[in-house]
Amino acid sequence: MMPGLLLNIGRIHQYVTEIIEQSGGTFLFKGPWFTKVEMLLTSDPANVHYILTKNFSNFPKGPDFKKIFDCLGDGIFVAESESWENQRKITRSLVHNTGFQEFVAKTSWKKMETGLIPILELVSKMGMEVDFQEIFQRFTFDCSCILVLGHDPSSLCTELPHLPHEKAFADAEEAILLRHILPESLWKLQKWFQIGKEKKLSNAKEVLDRFLSYCILLKQQDCKGDEDFDLLTSYKRTLAAKGVAPNVSEQVWRDTTLNLIFAGKDTISATLTWFFWLLATNPAEEEKIREEILKTLQLEKNGTWKYSNLDELKYLIYLHGALCESLRLFPPVAFQHKAPLEQDILPSGHWINSNTKTILSFYSMGRMESIWGKDCLEFKPGRWISEMGRIKNEPSFKFTAFNAGPRSCLGKEMSFIQMKIVAAAIISRFKIEVLEGNPVSPSTSVVLHMKHGLKVKVSNYV
Repeated sequence: MMPGLLLNIGRIHQYVTEIIEQSGGTFLFKGPWFTKVEMLLTSDPANVHYILTKNFSNFPKGPDFKKIFDCLGDGIFVAESESWENQRKITRSLVHNTGFQEFVAKTSWKKMETGLIPILELVSKMGMEVDFQEIFQRFTFDCSCILVLGHDPSSLCTELPHLPHEKAFADAEEAILLRHILPESLWKLQKWFQIGKEKKLSNAKEVLDRFLSYCILLKQQDCKGDEDFDLLTSYKRTLAAKGVAPNVSEQVWRDTTLNLIFAGKDTISATLTWFFWLLATNPAEEEKIREEILKTLQLEKNGTWKYSNLDELKYLIYLHGALCESLRLFPPVAFQHKAPLEQDILPSGHWINSNTKTILSFYSMGRMESIWGKDCLEFKPGRWISEMGRIKNEPSFKFTAFNAGPRSCLGKEMSFIQMKIVAAAIISRFKIEVLEGNPVSPSTSVVLHMKHGLKVKVSNYV
């Protein structure tokens, strides 16, 4: 099996989908005996529900996970047991706070108004092409840094400056995906000799450590206290109230902030990139969303929309459905990695040994006729709208874009706020056309970016 895997490593998500589909939803992958590579791949909703919810306690991330994601330290994404429970409890209380959600909306709109919209107006006026993926990555990086660190790195501006700490995330994500695929001995050898993706990962970690240390120090010197809603300040305030803040090391703060940025930065930018590609290739659906925006939102005299409050976003039902449909087809985190503590048997009937690497392919799940019907490959926002004109709530073990069970995504509402603001602002102002010949396929990364970016032409509606 290993030669086929290595030959298809550049299209790994599609390859896994083909294998799983041919195998009826679950497949045991075995490498040569000396590599110790054994993975169970599944997209069966019953298995996913069992692993992520019903028997959650037997399926931690496993011993290999921490090695693969060692660049994230001991933050919430990697943590297990009591450490994870404590971090999740604090983070949930912070991100679900109404004041923080309003902070998310205002931050996103300000970055739209001062960064993204001026760039699109400029390229429209000049008749230039622009890489939407890069624009969205810069947008979400700036927003994430403001929301987590209270610091604006200003990567989104007309000059589009090269910022090593912004690009470091992409290098890290590519290396992390390959660690899931390659035998541990091979990627550790690359790390030892500092070659290939492992060298890029080491450099990325150093760059991010320096950047985060600088931002944390800056925040300590310029903290406004109760007026700040950023997560770093709020986190410190919460721990101070418990009397443990003085005992927290700088490394812990770096791990905490890195994990929070990692969770939101590229997941939202990837979703927006695929979303606008789907709109450009489905103009009838784009027009329905545009009509809803123009009809539902309070527009300025020049016909454009300007954010005013969170309530108005709730009425964008078709836009919400379109974003869910994009997430179904292109979930930003394409797979989940688990490993059972003890031997288990899955609902599909497959036996699984302890510590066997178990891959839940969320990308594949969105492409299964058995889950979504014969039109599963089509972009149909209407599948998310009920006869009453409301959003259908699909079970999390079927629609897995935000994970499921105890580790379900805490930033779901925050993500929809940001994506709706971006979508409504752009669609109400601009027409987006994808350049002919722009190849579109998923990248070989732990986050589902576009391999070649999304080159578009932008023209004004107003």
